[in-house]
Amino acid sequence: MMKQSLIASLALQLTVAVAELLPVQIRAPTPLHFRDIVANDTYDFGCRAQARPTDDGQFELRALLTRDQIDYLTEEYRSVDVISIRESVVKRATTAPIGSGDRFKSGTVTPVGLGTQTSGSTIASIMNVAEISSAVNALVANAGAISFTLPYKTFNGATQFAFQIGAGSDTSKYHLYLSAGVHARERGGPDNVVYWAADLLAANKSGSGLTYGKKTYTNAQVQTVLNAGIVIFPLVNPDGVTYDQSSSSLWRKNRNTKSGSSGSSIGVDINRNFDFLWNFSKYFSSSASPASSSPSSETFYGTAAASESETKNHVSIYDKFPKIRWFMDVHSAAGDILYSWGDDDNQATTSTMNFLNSAYDGKRGITGDTTYKEYIPSTDATNIKKVADATVAAMKAVGSRSYVSQQSVGLYPTSGASDDYAFSRFWAKSGANKVYAYTMEFGYSTNFYPTLTEFNQNILDTNAGFMDWALAAIGVGLE
Repeated sequence: MMKQSLIASLALQLTVAVAELLPVQIRAPTPLHFRDIVANDTYDFGCRAQARPTDDGQFELRALLTRDQIDYLTEEYRSVDVISIRESVVKRATTAPIGSGDRFKSGTVTPVGLGTQTSGSTIASIMNVAEISSAVNALVANAGAISFTLPYKTFNGATQFAFQIGAGSDTSKYHLYLSAGVHARERGGPDNVVYWAADLLAANKSGSGLTYGKKTYTNAQVQTVLNAGIVIFPLVNPDGVTYDQSSSSLWRKNRNTKSGSSGSSIGVDINRNFDFLWNFSKYFSSSASPASSSPSSETFYGTAAASESETKNHVSIYDKFPKIRWFMDVHSAAGDILYSWGDDDNQATTSTMNFLNSAYDGKRGITGDTTYKEYIPSTDATNIKKVADATVAAMKAVGSRSYVSQQSVGLYPTSGASDDYAFSRFWAKSGANKVYAYTMEFGYSTNFYPTLTEFNQNILDTNAGFMDWALAAIGVGLE
């Protein structure tokens, strides 16, 4: 199509404040029409580029673009009748506020989730960075959680932490792992996991069940989930979240300035920094765009696999808890559950066609072809989809919002992502446990700053999703 002119336009794109990004819907008859647009790594497609079907038989790709980018694309496709670029004309309500002060009083006031409150109860604001730490300290002091410090400090000097609940001090008894806050602008992720943990511990103490909208769970189910042992890394990107909460700039990456010291050149996309096909220019087809080597891109992959402290800390949890079997990385905003693989289409027939085989370097990442498809054993494919479908069903049942489950690759591949890294460890690292891995994208497409109503609905949806994800995972097996 117009790939050459689109790529040439990269040099013309101005670096602007992320706060100037505007929501845009790009529509076309097929997902293939979007390939050249997605190849432009200065464009921001939210958590990842996704082509979604519309009611009128078209497909829609949502993006956050600058005024210059919108004008450029509009002119570029003016003569292409099948592709349209439309700005969002819906004015959103005021977004949920960020908490001020410390509602958990230096870890002395225990957080209370929505699952243990009466129907219609709400939480008034999103936790600020200090409150996330204070909330976890309160769960440790008052509810039996165990916290631990992670080994690496962030670029801005933050000490990171995670916590465990349900199975005591024996790290070999923990099988479920959740993380949140990888992308700074995806507000509410840390709240979702912290309030779920608070609900589980409170219900365990009182002997009660949990209720999330139209979904209810018994105390026996609460006990079952806790007995599986849960590890939670609630805030993977504290530097980025601190900046985003202070600037409201839709900031995504961390705040590492080694590759660029100003504007959008600051930071690394942590979710393209894991050691899974990280060096995408080597492993993927030249026509695929799974990440970016440009520091100004929202998907900048860093200077090496696991170059970032946040990534190293995330990985260290697998070493500390060697029996983790199920992993969930909590993101927004798309409204789906994604499962491996994310680098190409899945196949279960040719085991030698896999991410470790150098014979396929330069061929990965083109969906719908026969040149390369990522190997996944059929039993694994069945297990991972079964749990994804159960998670989506629970989230839909809460309040009938639309969620879907699908393979991570969709139309467009990714490299260096947390979920694929988790699943790949079994084959790439000697003695590693097999980990079935997911990305949960709560909320609505490119809606990173929820309204207060949406923020509370997101808590209900995700917490029910976590419950059924855990229960379905336990049903499949923890060992």
